[in-house]
Amino acid sequence: MQEDFSAQLERAKLDAMKELAYGASHEINNPLANISARAQSLLRDETNPERRRALEAIYGQAMRAHEMISDLMLFARPPKLNVQRLDLSALIHEIAEKFAAECNERKILCPLNVPRTAAQFSGDRQQLFVAISALFTNAIEAVGTGGSIQISLEHHPQHVTIEVSDTGPGISDEVRRHLFDPFYSGREAGRGLGFGLSKCWRIVTEHGGTIAVGSNPQGGAHFSLALPVSPKPLV
Repeated sequence: MQEDFSAQLERAKLDAMKELAYGASHEINNPLANISARAQSLLRDETNPERRRALEAIYGQAMRAHEMISDLMLFARPPKLNVQRLDLSALIHEIAEKFAAECNERKILCPLNVPRTAAQFSGDRQQLFVAISALFTNAIEAVGTGGSIQISLEHHPQHVTIEVSDTGPGISDEVRRHLFDPFYSGREAGRGLGFGLSKCWRIVTEHGGTIAVGSNPQGGAHFSLALPVSPKPLV
């Protein structure tokens, strides 16, 4: 009974967050669009280098805020899943390649335990790319320099499991309770959460999957995504 009540409370909290995110996004987006458009207009005729730098900073920060609003919108009202057959192995290798240069620069090792053979799966390729990339970004920020990130993929009859482990500082119990809240920052724990993990959670649950978070025996964090072979999106 207590577990049922806790689950209902968590769902009510998330529903309230979604409504707040959706309403705030609409209200904030209009002034942001005006600020960025005005900055662009002024830049076209500005020749003073110092004023150009100031206008470029205004435009850049307005666009950054716009991207954050877009993340909020995705959390609040994600687009309908475009389910199609895709190769998860190829997708993960593509994501690893995307972050290869940054990992090399930070001297982070990224071993992949992902078969080269095709792992067929039905899901939204673009959204899953965003979700897994968010886990990769989170791991890179947690590790910093000189550590490692390991990604594995296992294909089971009813579901696939994607695991991302890092050698960062790990996640405290306090941070773990709020890990997928879109308005919570865990920077004091050594990882900047931003909206990445909340987007990941939203996309995975829309596919009917789950995320488990734990700690590695040798230190660091461990994320495990379980996705049903035939996704059943939440209503």
